[in-house]
Amino acid sequence: MTTALDTWKITPITGTFGAELTGGNARTDFASGQLLALLEEHLVLVLRDQYLSHADQVALARTLGEPTPAHPVVPGHPDHPEILELDAAKGGKNARWHTDVTFVATPPAASVLVADHVPAFGGDTLWADMRAAYENLNPAVCRLIEDLSAIHRISPLAYWGEPFDTALTREDAQKLFDDATKVAPVVHPMVRIHPSTGRPSLFVNPGFTTHIAGFSRIESENLLKLLYEHATQPEFVLRHRWQPGDVVIWDNRATMHYATDDYGTAERRMRRVTIRGGKAVGPDGFESTVVSDPLLAVR
Repeated sequence: MTTALDTWKITPITGTFGAELTGGNARTDFASGQLLALLEEHLVLVLRDQYLSHADQVALARTLGEPTPAHPVVPGHPDHPEILELDAAKGGKNARWHTDVTFVATPPAASVLVADHVPAFGGDTLWADMRAAYENLNPAVCRLIEDLSAIHRISPLAYWGEPFDTALTREDAQKLFDDATKVAPVVHPMVRIHPSTGRPSLFVNPGFTTHIAGFSRIESENLLKLLYEHATQPEFVLRHRWQPGDVVIWDNRATMHYATDDYGTAERRMRRVTIRGGKAVGPDGFESTVVSDPLLAVR
């Protein structure tokens, strides 16, 4: 019996996560639930030669779940409000490790990124496998962090890397700063149990995690530094070289990513749709929540 997946050639990308899919049509060649099952197994899926329209991208995203609005503080595409346009010439760079939108109590479950124009050189995106990173920590470190929680908040201009992209005007920067102050910080477990697979992963990221709840500045900064350095070792990282027609889908609950800014003024345009997620749940049952205590949120 032929199944929809028979049209695809599926090739692992690394020894722990990631798979490249070639030979099929993302519009028609997945039976119900197949794409989501592949995503939760591999965490990052690279679909080659798809050339999806905006409507196609949203339709594909809907096979994974419910798309969210493009972004909490950045407006979406005028005809497709689910789509966040990422144009390097207009501030759409992201040269910092992060997990999408963890500054809300229910971060996206997954993201679908389409390449509209890729530079002839540079502009790769890296993903870190936070599931394998956790599983390869020393057991003593796992015990230390499994019941800890951390504060996440939107950092004004966080999406534009460091130094901040000069394509942004001062007026744009001020609006982003003002809008960011209206988003309340949240607290998430530092170890997240995947709602479908039950596997634990690290759930902190340099883009939006400000500090560990209850820890001193020295304790928090150095423990987070240890976890970030551990998680971004080459053994846990996938580097994707973009090609025209690429679609990359990732599980936002168990990865973080980084868009390298090494292509100068070359054109690079992407568009992203995110899938609505739920609260993160830790090994001890602690669930994500909006922070109401200013003494917990301040840092």
